[in-house]
Amino acid sequence: MNKKKLAIGFTAVAVTAVIGVTAGVLINKKIHENPVIQGFTQKEENTMRIMSFNIRCANVGNDTWEDRIDIVTQSIIDGNPDSVGVQEATPEWMETLNKTLGEKYSYVGVGRDDGDNEGEYSAIFYLKDKYNVVDSGTFWLSETPDEVSFGWDAACRRVCTWVVLEDKATGQKYAHLNSHFDHVGIEARKNSVELIINKAKEFEDIPVVFTADMNVRQDGDNYNQFVESGVLKDTKFIAPDTMDYCTYHDTKPTQHDGDIIDYVMINDKFDATVYKVVTEGIDGRYVSDHYPIYADLIIK
Repeated sequence: MNKKKLAIGFTAVAVTAVIGVTAGVLINKKIHENPVIQGFTQKEENTMRIMSFNIRCANVGNDTWEDRIDIVTQSIIDGNPDSVGVQEATPEWMETLNKTLGEKYSYVGVGRDDGDNEGEYSAIFYLKDKYNVVDSGTFWLSETPDEVSFGWDAACRRVCTWVVLEDKATGQKYAHLNSHFDHVGIEARKNSVELIINKAKEFEDIPVVFTADMNVRQDGDNYNQFVESGVLKDTKFIAPDTMDYCTYHDTKPTQHDGDIIDYVMINDKFDATVYKVVTEGIDGRYVSDHYPIYADLIIK
């Protein structure tokens, strides 16, 4: 398929600086250089860390998205992922994160509503000093993936953004795919799985990781599509250091009663050593209505 090439430049802004918001609001919230959010393990040498993070486009409880800029940024800084796939990232979120993360991270991705900067992104941020972008693109989860479009019975336009990253020091490459499946369309989710699997197969010669809010529970039919394909496997059930905890809590103090709908999946060129759900925030505040999740990976 004809892929929309993404070439996005960034202005580095120190993460300790005051955060400017596109709406003209100036929020004085410091991003700490030292980790303050518990729940992240020490990343071992020769491992890669991949995160998936639905940052929530609107309010979380009484906190607006502007109120959560510091805690969302802090979660990514403290996690220190090689790459992180975000979901529900509005243009305002993207402009802000580009500033607050810009010292360490660049990103690939486009808005789903126009293929440019309108609508939510399923963007991928990556360590810009460590990796070069070899190739990247975005396709729509629809019958016409090369075009801005709704798919099947979906309520919203949905996309998958992907990037091939090359380690500047070693030349090792890996592919990261990131998506947010529709919350309504049953047929759309089923066909979205097939599109993702087929895309992952295109990179069969290199390690592949897929991050997503799939809007599908762990025991759901679409989850089983991935399992039965044999192409992508859930790191939760591969990593020896793992946990069983909900990823979507909807601001309720649930543990196992919430839904597991966010995933980090890998192909057989990767192995997983750690899978974690980060349930801690700052001062009792929720980061989002989803918990960020991460997996530590090694290349076979």
